[in-house]
Amino acid sequence: MSTLPRVFKPLVLAAAVLALAGCSTIVPAPLAANDLQVSTQADRQAMRQDVQPITGPLTLEEALARALKYNLDRRAKLMEEALALNQLDVSHFDMLPRLMAQAGYATRNNDKISQSRNMDGVLSTGQFISQERSHSQFELGFTWNLLDYGLGYYGAHQQANRLLIASEKRRKAMHLLMQDVRTVYWRATSAQKLRSEIEKTVVLAEEALADSRKAEAERLRNPLDALRYQRQLMENLRLLEAIDQELSSAQVELTSLINAPLGQAIQLAETDAKPADATVLNIPVQVMEDVALALNAELREQHYNTRVAREETRKTLVRLFPNVSFSYALKYDSDNYLVNRNWNEAGLQLSYNLFNVLTGPTQLKLAEAGIKLSDQRRMATQMAVLTQVHLGRLQLHNARNQFQRADAIYNTDVKIADIVRNREAAQAQSKLDSVSNATSAILSLLRRYQALAQVQAAEDRLLANLGLDPQIGSSGELTLARLTEEVKRNGNPWTALQTPKALQPKAVP
Repeated sequence: MSTLPRVFKPLVLAAAVLALAGCSTIVPAPLAANDLQVSTQADRQAMRQDVQPITGPLTLEEALARALKYNLDRRAKLMEEALALNQLDVSHFDMLPRLMAQAGYATRNNDKISQSRNMDGVLSTGQFISQERSHSQFELGFTWNLLDYGLGYYGAHQQANRLLIASEKRRKAMHLLMQDVRTVYWRATSAQKLRSEIEKTVVLAEEALADSRKAEAERLRNPLDALRYQRQLMENLRLLEAIDQELSSAQVELTSLINAPLGQAIQLAETDAKPADATVLNIPVQVMEDVALALNAELREQHYNTRVAREETRKTLVRLFPNVSFSYALKYDSDNYLVNRNWNEAGLQLSYNLFNVLTGPTQLKLAEAGIKLSDQRRMATQMAVLTQVHLGRLQLHNARNQFQRADAIYNTDVKIADIVRNREAAQAQSKLDSVSNATSAILSLLRRYQALAQVQAAEDRLLANLGLDPQIGSSGELTLARLTEEVKRNGNPWTALQTPKALQPKAVP
């Protein structure tokens, strides 16, 4: 170490320190219990931030409004769109020239001495100092690159289309969210409606089962008849328990969709459980096809993907052209040996990658293949959308028929249950008949609500396929009460088909 020049000793020491730092082992650090608890608590508070508590019976319109305003997945889609918007703003700066400000300091331990040689090859005996040992340099430079400008221009166009793609994804997510809320809401409503009836019928069945077992033990009836009686009672109990289990998860799913506390019991409002009128089925299928081709979110997304692919082809063409760059800089050097320590410097440079001659055709073929793939995906999506329109219309028609049949069966079972209950009061009917008929009435009501949920789901699927959005304002700007009123007043997008502006896309709230 002592034999090294003094100037190299700090460099060797710095290199040794960096080598030791680079060879150090990074040990994985698992999450600590306290850190995880703090993070979890912060997340829970953020999830519940600005969420108004449920103070009364929850209507379907308020449930939809709460889902649009507070649902966590929807908030994530909103943030994705906001991120795409910010990326678009940033991409605009890629087209600007570069304006660089630089400053530097240089020093050496001895003078920079130079000699000269004459035309005869004889080295001059004179020596010249041409630079100070320590001096500072400053520069303000402007650079404009034609290739960077072209790539930035088409890249900004691509980012603008990606913003529109994010918007279409948000529309599609909104349709799915509203469909899930309606389906789960009617399941929760049926659970609330049937809970007391199921409990009463279970108590009655348990009493009848206990009486039958007592009669069997006392040999008051034929053992075979008693066992058959008990089996029928237990079959009804099994059916009632299955219904209760099926409906028990509806409240949890609904609270998750509207971002309410999971342990909170939600009281649902008494709602007229009937589907909307059937005017939608009177709309010509050709009109539905035209609307779907113009407004379907997935199809519009594919159109924007085609734009992105075409812009990528243009970027490939730009890369194949020669690059022209222009620079202009203001420079200053504190070196006293310089006669002119301030000077302006300009330059023009033309460059071309000769390998583009070989790789250019392959790159163009790849870009054109991307366009063809995007076109094929768009055509496949268009066929799928038209198919879903026809299937959705047919499914809605069938679902409405199923609801009408389930409603008629339910009304009949209610009348039968009333008659059996009266006959039981007059001791003219057995408890088994009462339990069986009460179970049938409960099952009929459940199927009625299920059929209603199927009608709502079929209608929402058809709305999603057509791309019709509810005519409501921004969920982020409106209060919950105002948004609920908007959903109640303008939540039916079918009226848009009766206006000339049906084919005009609308911004998603």
